[in-house]
Amino acid sequence: MDTSAAPTPSPYREGLPPQPPGPPEGEQHFTASETIRDLVIGMADGLTVPFALAAGLSGAVAANPLIVTAGLAEISAGCVAMGLGGYLAARTDAQHYVAERAREDQETQDYPDREKWEVSAILHRYGLRGETLSRATEAIAADRRRWVDFMMRFELELTEPAPDRAAKSAATIGGAYAVGGMIPLTPYILMAETGPALVVSATLTGLALFGFGWLKARATGLPALRGAGQTLAIGGLAAAVAYVVAKLVGG
Repeated sequence: MDTSAAPTPSPYREGLPPQPPGPPEGEQHFTASETIRDLVIGMADGLTVPFALAAGLSGAVAANPLIVTAGLAEISAGCVAMGLGGYLAARTDAQHYVAERAREDQETQDYPDREKWEVSAILHRYGLRGETLSRATEAIAADRRRWVDFMMRFELELTEPAPDRAAKSAATIGGAYAVGGMIPLTPYILMAETGPALVVSATLTGLALFGFGWLKARATGLPALRGAGQTLAIGGLAAAVAYVVAKLVGG
């Protein structure tokens, strides 16, 4: 009976180890940039525009109910407009991706040699040379879908949007705008006098801008204090400009 040991199975399959080297939990990367972008767009506008409107009206009228009515109307209109804008932008991105992918797929059929050369040129920029470059190019071009995926990612720098991206973008931007808009308007709802309501509204808006900037910076890996300060400065400047314009127009 053959008592020789059986060959030890290789820990590598198709050239890759069974598990990636490094810490057990793997790498930590931030992957929700589109959602954060939508939150920034909606929340920043929601905090500044209704605040400026309410602040401008507070200098022209003494009745808080009128300010609240105008503020709620603005928040409702802004929520719908911002959400619709986000939806249309995401739909446009999706349509652009589909059109470019169809064009790229057709080019790999009509001009395969040129497209292979483009693959080689891209890989060459990443340091591949000689036989390694030729084999990598042929491996990518051997599968049409993988070939087109490669060209979309590295030639056109386009990634496929999620199927529900448009609806999520609309809901995120619109919802963030509504939430942000209620922060500066709430003091006018709860307080009877316009002057004190304006002071509380400005304080809450500033704190909200600072806190939102802090959370945004922490989520994206940026220095939290600097991100909070930048958001407060930019939002405060936008609100101040809008307030001055509203006061000038309102007399």
